[in-house]
Amino acid sequence: MFKKIKDYIKAYKNQKKQDSAYLKELNWANIYHDSIRGNEALQKLSLNIGRWAGSYAFFYVLNRILEDYKPNNIIELGLGESTKFISVFLNKYNIAANHIVIEHDEKWIENFKQNFVLSSKSQIINLKLVSRNIHQHQSLGYDFNEELLNKKNDLYIIDGPYGSKHFSRYDICFLLEKIAENDDFIILFDDFHRRGEKDTVSDIEAILKGKKMTYYINVYKGVKDVCVIVSEKYKYISTL
Repeated sequence: MFKKIKDYIKAYKNQKKQDSAYLKELNWANIYHDSIRGNEALQKLSLNIGRWAGSYAFFYVLNRILEDYKPNNIIELGLGESTKFISVFLNKYNIAANHIVIEHDEKWIENFKQNFVLSSKSQIINLKLVSRNIHQHQSLGYDFNEELLNKKNDLYIIDGPYGSKHFSRYDICFLLEKIAENDDFIILFDDFHRRGEKDTVSDIEAILKGKKMTYYINVYKGVKDVCVIVSEKYKYISTL
């Protein structure tokens, strides 16, 4: 009897947590749609939001980053819906930006290009996946070359590759190795509700602290959590 009661209470709490997440996501959906009101190009863009793609919280924050700060150098790990969003945004504002997208799946790249015309400012780079030992755990990442690793960016969007159980999507830590104390940056990290992504964000914070860099961090919660880590210049993005 006591086990049945315990199981019932656990199931009830889990259901309440799930219901709360969906209510937050519905709220983010309204906020997102309000944020793109008047932007005809984005309103007409066909986006599949949620599931494997970014959530409404993710796209709202991304829109505010692009709208408010118009970053010049963008690197995006994982080809998908956010690639379309950024490409359309860059075309609208005709920004002299450089948008690099890293993707490992050649068939997915071909399919994407057949259904969507990228901005001339956007470039997809196909890199194979490799498994690395990170703190005695296996983590999937991209096989970056030195040129990409040495390139500094204003905006890092982390939504690929597939998640790992521990220290997931750890490439961002390698990309931050060259960052200097006075460099400005925005890191938009999807799927932060998962253990592997939390591991990696902890190491990002350790890297920034080791470089004695001031940074701000916030988590936007919905069906999936989105973590934002920014330098002083972009502090406002952590307060949306």
